[in-house]
Parts: sequence; C-alpha cells; structure tokens
Amino acid sequence: MAIQKLHGTGVALVTPFLKNGKVDFTSLEKLVAHVIKGGVDFLVALGTTGETTTLSAAEKQEVLSSVVKYCAGKVPVVCGIGGNDTSEVVRQIKEMDLTGVDAILSVAPYYNKPSQEGLYQHFKAVSAASNKSIILYNVPGRTGSNLLPATVIRLAADCTNIIGIKEASGNIPQCLELLQNKPDNFTVLSGDDDLVVAQMAIGMEGIISVAANCYTKEMTDVVNLALVNKFDKARKVHYKILNGINLLFAEGNPAGVKCTLKNMDLCENVLRLPLVPVSDATAKKIAAFVKGS
Repeated sequence: MAIQKLHGTGVALVTPFLKNGKVDFTSLEKLVAHVIKGGVDFLVALGTTGETTTLSAAEKQEVLSSVVKYCAGKVPVVCGIGGNDTSEVVRQIKEMDLTGVDAILSVAPYYNKPSQEGLYQHFKAVSAASNKSIILYNVPGRTGSNLLPATVIRLAADCTNIIGIKEASGNIPQCLELLQNKPDNFTVLSGDDDLVVAQMAIGMEGIISVAANCYTKEMTDVVNLALVNKFDKARKVHYKILNGINLLFAEGNPAGVKCTLKNMDLCENVLRLPLVPVSDATAKKIAAFVKGS
C-alpha cells in the first residue's frame, strides 16, 4: 500500500563502516536510535549519503533490513533505489525485499544525460514497477541532468504513486515554478541543508537532510518551526549550526558528516574508495565546531 504523505525532517542515513571496511551494524543501530530520539519524521536508507554505489547487492539488502529492524515502526522508512539503467532499477525494485519500507527515493539517471522525455519515461517505468510510493530525487550537481518542473508535474499527474520530490537543484526560481504549479497533494522536500529555511518559506514541506545525522535536534527544530511559520525562530536555530552544516560539505558528502559523527562517538570515520576522509585542516574545524556546539 502506497503511503500518502511524507513531510517534516527525513534523514539520509550514512552507512557506518568498521576499520576493516565492513558494514558496522552496531554503529548503524546506534545512529538510528540517535536520529529517532532527535525527532526525525522518517529515515532514508541507501541514499547518496549512504555510499550506496559502493555496497554489494547483499550489503544493500542487509543494511535496509537492519534499518527497518532498528526503526521498529517508530517512523516511516524510505529506501533509495535509483540508477541510470532503467531496466536495472526496475529489476531491483521487483527483487529487493522491501518489507517494512514505506516509500522509494529514486534519483534522476546520472551520467548519460537523458532528455526530459527520457526522464519522464524512466520514472514512468519506475512507477509502474512499484506498489510503493515514489519520491523523485533531482540533484543536477551529481547527476548532470536536471528534472525540470514541467516534467515533474507531468509525472505527478500521470503516476498516482509518485507523491513527491527531493529537490536539490539549489535553483530558487526553478523551485518557485515547481511549487506554484504542482498538484496540491504533491510534496516538495528540500535537498539542501543550507537553504532549507528559505525553501520552506516559499512552500516546501520539509527536508531530506544530511545534517540530521549529527545535528538532529537542531535540524528537526528548524523544520518544525518553519512548518508553523515561526521563521524568526527557525532562522536563529539554523544560523547556530550553519557553519557546521557548511563544514559537512566542504570536502564532499559523506566525508564531512562521517568526521562529525566520529567526533560524536557515533561511528568510525571510515569511507570506501573513491571517497576518502576530510583533510586534517577540515577535521580540526569540524572537531572545534562539535566541541563548541
């Protein structure tokens, strides 16, 4: 059964690794407990922040099933399933065990730069393959393709289980066009931790956040305040952690957030190649911010 609404604060979970490179399920359980205690409204497993492209099929399934287990129904769980080969994405949707998963987050195809018609046909096929709700994910800075508002609105009209989008273009005029013309029951979520207050001020209904892994209470406070139009208070909380947010992305995601989580004793600062930990200079800035926050 497709879920009808996801809004508020979603957290794009990291995948913790042990020093030997294997998935650290003890730290994953601790992280899930940390973000739920911090007030997030839903979890996102196997997203970009989870280094999913470096996980084997078996690891993806084990990580997803573990997140569902650790969550224990306290909040909805969203699973990232996307790629640039439509048939492979469809295959994964059909073959993965999605028990306990409430929705799928599917990134726009990357690298091969499809046209808007290609993007439409891709997501139409993804929609047809799933009995779960679908959240589109537009992140042109990573994919090299931009899912334009007209295409999003067309998909929302034609595919009843496409219920929303994580919009991470950072393009405010594009966001305005989408928000002005979308169907009333279609949810637009921010994909930019640094822009969330501005984007919610123009009509977005929450965020899928990297920063919520570590600055969980602050991010959920920002979003909850913005949802009830208390933007003066939301700004104050957001500005309090903004330097910390910027440090998360200074040398790429999830390098910054894993360094931050290490300083919070939530997981090891271990990534899989081609990603590497942040530089010593950035690590010192992160440590100082965490200590002072």
